[in-house]
Amino acid sequence: MLFKKPNLAVGPTRSYDLTGAQQEMTEMLAKAVEQAQKLADEQQDAIAAFILEEIEDEARWDAAFARSHDVLEQLAAEAEEEDRQGLTKELDPDSL
Repeated sequence: MLFKKPNLAVGPTRSYDLTGAQQEMTEMLAKAVEQAQKLADEQQDAIAAFILEEIEDEARWDAAFARSHDVLEQLAAEAEEEDRQGLTKELDPDSL
């Protein structure tokens, strides 16, 4: 792996003009972009590909959860009912 994932604490935003339009960006992301600009083209492309994949993956998860809301709600209701009926047992993490 080219780099370690940092602890992504949300920080203050600052406006940057990266594509001709005003964009909001955290200071942490701005610093990362600034540092990435100093790298060789191949490394920049690898970091860009990683970031784009992460954004696309997040969008896929969001879409999957949005589509599955009703199913998840039904499963949760069934689990709660089974618990009320005493059909569940306490999870023992040491037995996993």
